[in-house]
Amino acid sequence: MTLWQDIQYKLLKSGNKLSLLISINVIVYLGINVPAIVEQLIRGFGNSAIIAFTDEYLRLPAYLPKLLYRFWTPITYMFMHAGIFHILFNMLWLYWMGQIFEEYLGNKRTIGLYIFGGLAGGLLFVACYNLLPAFTNSNAALNSTIVGASASVMAIVVATATLLPNYTISLILIGPVKLKWLVIFYIIIDFLGIAGANAGGEIAHLGGALLGFIYIKQLNRGNDWIGGISKLFAPKPKLKVVTHNSPQRKASPGTPKQEDVDRILDKISASGYESLTKQEKETLFRASSNNEG
Repeated sequence: MTLWQDIQYKLLKSGNKLSLLISINVIVYLGINVPAIVEQLIRGFGNSAIIAFTDEYLRLPAYLPKLLYRFWTPITYMFMHAGIFHILFNMLWLYWMGQIFEEYLGNKRTIGLYIFGGLAGGLLFVACYNLLPAFTNSNAALNSTIVGASASVMAIVVATATLLPNYTISLILIGPVKLKWLVIFYIIIDFLGIAGANAGGEIAHLGGALLGFIYIKQLNRGNDWIGGISKLFAPKPKLKVVTHNSPQRKASPGTPKQEDVDRILDKISASGYESLTKQEKETLFRASSNNEG
């Protein structure tokens, strides 16, 4: 298998949604910045026409008349980044938290949550800059834009912490930390940062975080609106004619009932994953395996 075939398999056929999202972000970043560097090497370092063009047409603006003619930017902004460390930390968080998220809920909700988290962050950013006096008094929306996957990543991070609040991870120099405390710390930092230079970005983070929290709470109540949307685009099974002599397949006895899965998710939200019995963990694992099928 060639390198290109290997990349195609991992992106399109492996079913790994995290690899797909990370790859899109990296491809977009390199697709913008590599030509921009070549341009500056030829024309001289300074302002890049490529960077200026992509910033103008792909960032999400807060100014409503401009947003009307940049209606695609609520999607494009969440796949762009302002620098190497910006994309590095976002993709690391997406990879770490996304793996935990998919371990318990399967991989069919990852892309949907990423997109909805980015949209929620963008919506809160635009709303705050056009409604709150702190921004309207100075007409801040006129020249304000946001860029980055942070809102989308925060949706996945907060969703994971809401689902598994007592899940413990080890941090360098700190040691074991429960997800709920880690997320609370970052939300406080984002809230305090609203008064700083990156107010729009911090607001978008909070919008994504709120979306992730609401989604898991609704999922615990049996309302899986992201999973429901993904089913609309699932391929329809082909019709099969069954004769009297053809043996009919029976439903798999190992498939858990949805009400049992919902009950287990409620228990995780209330008491953490560690409170599950061995049988409940096996039920959740079978449900996740079926979702990935």
